Amino acid sequence: MQIGDKVPDVLGYDENGKEIRVSNYKGKKIVLYFYPKDMTSGCTSEACNLRDNMAALQEQGYAVIGASVDDAKSHQKFIAKNELTFPLIADTDKKLVEQFGVWGEKSMYGRKYFGTFRTTFIINEEGIVERIIGPKQIKTKDHAKQILKGE
Repeated sequence: MQIGDKVPDVLGYDENGKEIRVSNYKGKKIVLYFYPKDMTSGCTSEACNLRDNMAALQEQGYAVIGASVDDAKSHQKFIAKNELTFPLIADTDKKLVEQFGVWGEKSMYGRKYFGTFRTTFIINEEGIVERIIGPKQIKTKDHAKQILKGE
């Protein structure tokens, strides 16, 4: 997915098995953020920062949707532990991460593996990608501010 691309209407299923559709967010801008793994420090910081700034995001017309390749059960625990107020897509078949181009080879401590690149897509009211905040740009502890200020 690139800036200017139309996103698919069906994004996937959330932690409760509910289908997440772009068309259900009429009149709102969507913050679709992809993160590597539930319960890890960076992902928890990012999710909690978005949660803590939800009122400001909503005032600006944003709805937040998280997505990772973790399953629904993992998402339910992550949401409960951190009192998250937005849905998390359980992309266990990796369809969404591949469609958005955020799945690929990563390296940590010299070990190579496949995983999700932390990336946020800002989708406008017409379902078009308006902005992309890439892995090297995202500040997990201050992500809401990046979205709101257009950084």
